[in-house]
Amino acid sequence: MGTNGKLFVVGFGPGNFEHITKRAVEALQESDYIIGYKTYVELIQGLLTDQTIISTGMTEEVSRAQEAVKQAELGKKVAVISSGDAGVYGMAGLVYEVLIEKGWKEETGVGIEVIPGISAINSCASLLGAPVMHDSCTISLSDHLTPWELIAKRVEAAAAADFVIALYNPRSGRRTRQIVETQKILLRYRSPDTPVGLVKSAYRDRQDIVITNLKEMLNHDIGMLTTVVIGNSSTFLYDDKIITPRGYQRKYTLNSEKQALKPHQRLQKEAEPWALDQEAITESAGGVGLLTKAPEKKPASFEMAMEALSRVKGQTVLQSIKPIVQQKMESVFELAVSPGVANKQFTPKQMMTLAEVVGDKGTMEYTPNHKIVLKIPTTDPEVITGKLQSANFLLSPIGDVLTLKACDFCDGEKAESIPYADEIHRVLGGMKMPKELNIGFNGCGMACYSAVMDDIGIVFRKGKFDLFLGAKPVGRTAHPGQPVAEGIEPEQLVELIADIVGEYKENAHPNERLFKYFKRSKKIQNFSYQDIAPKINIEPAPCED
Repeated sequence: MGTNGKLFVVGFGPGNFEHITKRAVEALQESDYIIGYKTYVELIQGLLTDQTIISTGMTEEVSRAQEAVKQAELGKKVAVISSGDAGVYGMAGLVYEVLIEKGWKEETGVGIEVIPGISAINSCASLLGAPVMHDSCTISLSDHLTPWELIAKRVEAAAAADFVIALYNPRSGRRTRQIVETQKILLRYRSPDTPVGLVKSAYRDRQDIVITNLKEMLNHDIGMLTTVVIGNSSTFLYDDKIITPRGYQRKYTLNSEKQALKPHQRLQKEAEPWALDQEAITESAGGVGLLTKAPEKKPASFEMAMEALSRVKGQTVLQSIKPIVQQKMESVFELAVSPGVANKQFTPKQMMTLAEVVGDKGTMEYTPNHKIVLKIPTTDPEVITGKLQSANFLLSPIGDVLTLKACDFCDGEKAESIPYADEIHRVLGGMKMPKELNIGFNGCGMACYSAVMDDIGIVFRKGKFDLFLGAKPVGRTAHPGQPVAEGIEPEQLVELIADIVGEYKENAHPNERLFKYFKRSKKIQNFSYQDIAPKINIEPAPCED
């Protein structure tokens, strides 16, 4: 056995030189032999020099692996090539199997290096939009090496579990029924309007992209060079792009055009088919699945079999079998609730409503800003928001959004100023921000709530408002906001705050707190940043923003 032989198992991606890794190119050029399916060899021909090429047909994978091991054992450096990733329906497994049969050990045998590449699920997803943002799987429909019965079981399991599915090798000239059977299985679990992307020859000269749906997918050309990407029950179509939301975790947010307690578009039925009653589905004029109680139509052979079985058993079997159609997918719904902008008093009805909607599976956590964060497993967030609103809760999103808390420790002077806090919340509350943005509102000059320690601090004093910007509320270098204005007329306050927030939202970097933006930009609206912090050197703590 040669001592210098080495096996490179190379995935070269979709076939375009721009998408092959530097290490893959190095391995190809370092090799004495290139072994692969002849079409794959042609795709990388431009990267080769004087290597010996051994190319074989589509179904000769085992012989390619055996030849590669043989040449490596003779002391040669051999690159076994696969499109996409060599470890995803590629040659890596077969090469290892051949080595194992020969008693190969890593310490004493030929060296082997598996070089990863971009698999079709990734390259095709990039051309379709963002369809693979949550749990996904790949299933090859080729029964050349796997029995169809096993493939069908895997398709059904993936459909029932609501995976985004990428189908490899969906159809060939002689193998046509598998994709038809796969569609039938999927339609028992998913809406016919589920977005589907068909990508042929991704990033190659004959690239072709089709956006369709589960019902219509077979009306288009599907072949061996096609990858079929099928969305899950949250996937939606926007401007010819297939988008799967990042995670099933659904946070309560507000529509950016209107801030009056409306769920974000992600909670609308058009964007989340799972929010519908999925017992049965038909097409609507708008293309969105609507509901009927019509049972799924069965083929005549199925009905005949059920009728025969019913006569044997003396009962109507069809009446006892309810086909599974698209299932409701339970997910975690997150939002924050409070009694009001300037109210900390919960009513008994509100507490009972919280207990009801949270139940045994959900959680609720009280926060320093007098809000309760709810995390509730549910299939229907709108039912939860409806119950909470009927109990007169103020609903707010969580995360990188604008939140406002007003002082709520007395019923004295604040009564005159709190309507302005309510208006700020109505206009801006829940708005998406580059980073969490907190507005503190004090209703009198006592400022007992410490609004000056929030990103934007507002203090009502002598009938007018004082404004503070850029506090850093935590850390060893914590500091209050800078006083930037005194005596702001009440009728000017809401518009001014909206302008400040709008500038920050438009110009701040992602994840940049307002105090960092103020320091970097040196000005917000007409308010200039003053570097008045003491000049001492403090090593930043790793957890500080």
